[in-house]
Amino acid sequence: MLLIEKTDRVAVITLNRPEAMNALSRALRAALHDAVVELSADPDVSVLVLTGAGRAFTAGLDLKELGSDPNGLGAANATGAAENPVLAILECPKPVIGAINGVAITGGFEVALACDVLIASTNARFADTHARVGIMPGWGLSQKLSRTIGIYRAKELSLSGNFLDARTACDWGLVNRVVDPEDLMPAAMKLATDMASIPSDTLCLYKSIIDQGYDLAMGEALNLEHRLSSANNRTVTPEMVEARRAAIQARGRTQ
Repeated sequence: MLLIEKTDRVAVITLNRPEAMNALSRALRAALHDAVVELSADPDVSVLVLTGAGRAFTAGLDLKELGSDPNGLGAANATGAAENPVLAILECPKPVIGAINGVAITGGFEVALACDVLIASTNARFADTHARVGIMPGWGLSQKLSRTIGIYRAKELSLSGNFLDARTACDWGLVNRVVDPEDLMPAAMKLATDMASIPSDTLCLYKSIIDQGYDLAMGEALNLEHRLSSANNRTVTPEMVEARRAAIQARGRTQ
């Protein structure tokens, strides 16, 4: 139900329950958590790409499973990363690129929002159907979506349950860009490879600074940047800068 492929410091994680629109069963949530933990600790992996098999990225929690489990809805408010796939992704110190191949619905929408960068196929569509199902989001959608696309657009989506197509999602700032279906994984892998060409510790620190600062007021965020930047930059020698400069120049000649 979960496929992992490693290539050139990039790990591709594929949710592989296409017959169930990659619905997040308890077993799949646990497998995703275990995979992210393992890849986070893997020194040969710098960047993760998350995608889905078939016509869905993920349809969110497995409603069929929830309907037969009297405690199933507890997953919607789970505070442990093994049960909450959003936390599993957010706790990954490495960049996670979401390659949104198809529908990302409700909990699947929340999983997409947990990624650091989103590249969408023209087949991608997003929908928040929490209200239509009669439950409230517990993995962050009610707060993250409005901060990403604005409160008015977020209310339009969440209070209607309507779908948002990929092109409009890009226009609204929800995804970085939209590509044809056959170009989705090449585009995601190209970006992942670009990121992976930077030392992993630098990637992780920069991601952490951005994420921590985003949760703060601007003044506090600038203080955070100064503190973490100063600590890091004191460890950088002139020789290290020169080596990196030469690498940047070489890369510039090939792009």
